[in-house]
Amino acid sequence: MLDIKTKYFEALTTKELYDLLQLRSEVFVVEQDCVYQDVDGKDQKALHILGYKKDQLVAYTRVFKPGDYFKEASIGRVVVKEEERQYKFGYDIMNASIDAIKNNYKESIIRISAQTYLKRFYNNLDFIEVGEEYLEDGISHINMVKS
Repeated sequence: MLDIKTKYFEALTTKELYDLLQLRSEVFVVEQDCVYQDVDGKDQKALHILGYKKDQLVAYTRVFKPGDYFKEASIGRVVVKEEERQYKFGYDIMNASIDAIKNNYKESIIRISAQTYLKRFYNNLDFIEVGEEYLEDGISHINMVKS
C-alpha cells in the first residue's frame, strides 16, 4: 500500500519536487526513449499526488481543475517506477488522483490523454475512449473520459 501525499506546487519541498521530476524523467524520457520538454510550466497550476513506499517516491500524478488543462478536470503524468509496477501501484495512485479531484474540485468528469497501450488499465478505472488515436511526442495516445 502506498503512503499518498497530495500537495499544491507551493507546498512541495525542494526534495519532493526533485524526486517527482527525477521519476518523470526516469520513465518518460529514459525508459520510453522520448525526448520532450517535461518541465512544461503547468506544474505550478497542478495538484501533485505523490505515492511513497518506505519513504521512496514510486508513483506520481498531477491533476488539474477544469479549464487548466482540458475543459474537464484532468489527470496527467501518471507514472510508476518500473520495478514497482508489479504491485499494481498504478491503481492506487489513480484512485487517489480521482479522489483528489472529487475532494478538491467537486468534479466527477475527468479527461486524460492516455498512452494507447494503457487503454485496458484505464478502462478498469472506468475511463472510456473518446475520439481517434493521435501521436504525442512520437507515442500513440488517445483521449479517455470518466464520468
